[in-house]
Amino acid sequence: MARSRLTPEREAELYGAVLDLLREVGYDALTMDAIAARTRSSKATLYRQWGSKPELVVRAMRYNKPVHTDQIDTGSLRGDFHAIVGRTDDCRVEKDSALMRGLMHAVHDNPDLYQAFHELLIEPEMRGLQELLQRAVDRGEVAADNPALPYIMHMLVGAFVARQLIEDRLVDRAFLASYFDAVVLPALGV
Repeated sequence: MARSRLTPEREAELYGAVLDLLREVGYDALTMDAIAARTRSSKATLYRQWGSKPELVVRAMRYNKPVHTDQIDTGSLRGDFHAIVGRTDDCRVEKDSALMRGLMHAVHDNPDLYQAFHELLIEPEMRGLQELLQRAVDRGEVAADNPALPYIMHMLVGAFVARQLIEDRLVDRAFLASYFDAVVLPALGV
């Protein structure tokens, strides 16, 4: 889809407004009319720029993501994981975790949202994580045939879901660093 040029500031403003509205009303009650009103845009502009509500929501989430794993390479897997944690803001993790939990139900009920979520958020994250893990394999830190490799993304998602369910506590940087050291790295033989 052809997109008009937005300034980085305007794009950040639009995405921020979308996420604020999403937190306020949830995905099902979120409308393009409300987004247009909040962002002082026309619905036609929103549809021309993003095509659909699911794409706009997922692009906003992707834009707002504080750390992209493809931008991390410290020379060691532990260093990479800790760099990811170090670049994470506890407040943002809390807000994003709540947002993700809220979207999980909507993803299962909305095929368009599922497709956008998978194509624009999950697949890029998985590619970035696979590149990070492949570098560890190439350096000899992780065996190429380690049976845990295909499940690392599952482990990470599980950490976010399980902590609140089991402990009624949100994920923060200290938890993530400890989780990497106690669960993920040992599973990979590091």
